[in-house]
Amino acid sequence: MLPPQNLSRQMSLSMTMQAIVHCGPISRASIAKQTGLSKQTISETVRILTEDGWISEIGRTSGHIGRTATTYELVPDAAYVAAVDLGGTKVRIAIVDLVGNILSEKVEPTDAAGGEPVARQIARMCREAASAKKLDYARVKQTVVGCPGVPDRRTGAVHYAPNIAGLDTMDFCGAIARESGTQVMLENDVNLAVLGEHWLGCGKGFDQVAYVALGTGIGAGLIANGEILRGATGAAGELGYLPFGADPFEPESLRVGALERVVGTHGIRVGYKACAGKDLNVPSIFDAAAAGDTHAIKMLQLVARTLARALAAIATITNPDLIILGGSIGSRAEILRDVRSELAACFPHPVRIETSALGNHASLAGAVAVGLTELHTALFTNGARGAEVMLPEPNEAHYRMASQ
Repeated sequence: MLPPQNLSRQMSLSMTMQAIVHCGPISRASIAKQTGLSKQTISETVRILTEDGWISEIGRTSGHIGRTATTYELVPDAAYVAAVDLGGTKVRIAIVDLVGNILSEKVEPTDAAGGEPVARQIARMCREAASAKKLDYARVKQTVVGCPGVPDRRTGAVHYAPNIAGLDTMDFCGAIARESGTQVMLENDVNLAVLGEHWLGCGKGFDQVAYVALGTGIGAGLIANGEILRGATGAAGELGYLPFGADPFEPESLRVGALERVVGTHGIRVGYKACAGKDLNVPSIFDAAAAGDTHAIKMLQLVARTLARALAAIATITNPDLIILGGSIGSRAEILRDVRSELAACFPHPVRIETSALGNHASLAGAVAVGLTELHTALFTNGARGAEVMLPEPNEAHYRMASQ
């Protein structure tokens, strides 16, 4: 813990910075009114923040009787966050400023080798994304990686991520930190998605939210009373292992999950081929259903009914205000329509269900939210107990437009 005098100074810096982040341009007198700090303390904290390059003089107040006053605002590019959405097929990188605005973005197929090569790929993509927009990579202070499965904060490994090889046998977090030269946090990608929707998407204003991502696999992010619900080992929301869909006692169900074997991408393709005798990718199965293919229609009805059972389980246990569907399959309008119908038929209480407002940027937005919180905490509170960090408000169009 910091010595008392340093703790007091850190709290003053934090309060001053929060006032500038959320109300800038703002004068020292206005900061004093908002924070309750003395004018002498405000003058000192403003001097420190200006000299260190975190804030700058932006102009002078006008429209008031009496002397004008200097106003200050945050320097957004004083530091950056790298937000990473790591999936089984794609890696998406965004470099954002201190306000959360996306400055540069890059997408690549995930390195099939997994493990260490993926760690190197993430670091390389971060550097290339910064270079593409002539951003100083040395200012990237924090990297947040959303990944499938359950990150182990003790070992840096990621468990229950069968679609990316080798993450469970190495310090994946440490490898990214070593390659990128930044502080690194790993978080479950669906947890980040629900945080992103809660911050900037259709979950704003709700304290009880569930986000269900359905694509290659299936998982849920749960917000209860405004906080992420992780469970004892961080595995809360691993919906793929719900014991229905396929036989949960078969060895493959222990590896992948009984539910995921039916509603995930691979399960849908296998199920369609078994009844139709031909192999189609999932988008083509949706197209076939729209064209009247009875095998495709029945397969997607099975997916909707099985998914509705999973949502009924979530609604029974957590009673959310809202369930958000995302992922390449979950975000389909046909799935939303059919799941609403099936859930109403098997669950006695109405449940509000919507598709993701942020689309493929939901996890990225959540990574930004976590990264900005960590960065502002590290820079301006030094972990001081009681120092509140409220996220700035970025241009939401950066996330919604990019997700189309």
